[in-house]
Amino acid sequence: MQVTVLSGAGISAESGVPTFRDVETGLWAKVDPYEISSAQGWHRHPEKVWAWYLWRHYMMNSVPPNNGHLAIAAWQAYADVHVVTQNVDNLHERAGSKHVYHLHGSLFEFRCDHCQCAYDDDLPAMPEPVTAVTPPRCRCGGLIRPNVVWFGELLPDDAWQRSVEAVSNADVVIVVGTSSIVYPAAGLPELALANGTVVVEVNPERTPLSDSATVTLRETAAGALPGLLQRLPALLG
Repeated sequence: MQVTVLSGAGISAESGVPTFRDVETGLWAKVDPYEISSAQGWHRHPEKVWAWYLWRHYMMNSVPPNNGHLAIAAWQAYADVHVVTQNVDNLHERAGSKHVYHLHGSLFEFRCDHCQCAYDDDLPAMPEPVTAVTPPRCRCGGLIRPNVVWFGELLPDDAWQRSVEAVSNADVVIVVGTSSIVYPAAGLPELALANGTVVVEVNPERTPLSDSATVTLRETAAGALPGLLQRLPALLG
């Protein structure tokens, strides 16, 4: 059986990672999201953007995978599991998942903004957050940027194609912790439903997918996922 998981910010929030939409208490409460997550913001203030993402990179090293991430990795003992994620935190990999496709890139990868070459050299130390840090330079002279997808940028083609294949070949698609409003990622559950594939939504909150999903569980990822494969036959009747 192939199980394809579509994960969003909600699963990482249970590890203590603030969600992008948590305006009151999350990361966006202190910064302008467009200035910090757009190519325009990068060109205007690369030192500010680099400082922000470098701090997030180091911050994520202290954030552990939660029971939701660990459950998905454990399913690999019973099924062919593929994870399509909008998250940039690598918590799925750290939990042990082998097939993970990052639609929005990763905080643990960096590249030149000019020649696009990957950057594998040491990063500047950052013991505490600061407002500005000069980005390293590539051998070509370009600035090193985080390999994440910013507002207005295209999704990485390889990750997108692998994600579409993972959804198209799935016997079950499990959508967990995502608002289901950010396209094109939100179109993947629609593709699964159009193919007649079972779609299970796991989310404490109602989303645009809730009415059309085969099964909707108003539970958290950490609460629902550990026993979900065993519950599936009963849930599907």
